[in-house]
Amino acid sequence: MGEYRAKVRPEWIDYNGHLSEPYYVLVFGDATTALMDRTGIDPEYRQRNDASLYTVEAHVRYLHEVGPDAELVVSTAVLDVGIKKLRLCHEMRAGGELVATEELLCLHVTAGRTSAFPGEIARRLGRHLAPLPDYAGRAIA
Repeated sequence: MGEYRAKVRPEWIDYNGHLSEPYYVLVFGDATTALMDRTGIDPEYRQRNDASLYTVEAHVRYLHEVGPDAELVVSTAVLDVGIKKLRLCHEMRAGGELVATEELLCLHVTAGRTSAFPGEIARRLGRHLAPLPDYAGRAIA
């Protein structure tokens, strides 16, 4: 579907010397925004329609520590597109190693209420459907 890239900033490093928890989610959030922009839910669309995606559920897996100055690459896959909802996953890599994943359930919202995706946006998202990864849908053990 696409990639989002970011470099770990010094202020993202915690007292243990590696990337702090909230910054994984920050980078994943930026990757979601990049997906939105690529599929037509861009700033102009959001302003013109008073519409956006709202994340209503997220599951993050922290797999490996990430050090200072690491170059992060987040790949995004669309898992399911419904009338009003979108399920997707992000995979974050540093130095080619999978370091974290995030699975999201998002709703399309217009003027504060859930609403159907416009046809063209639903089609754009649907063109990027990917198979479910083995970790998708897992609960916390």
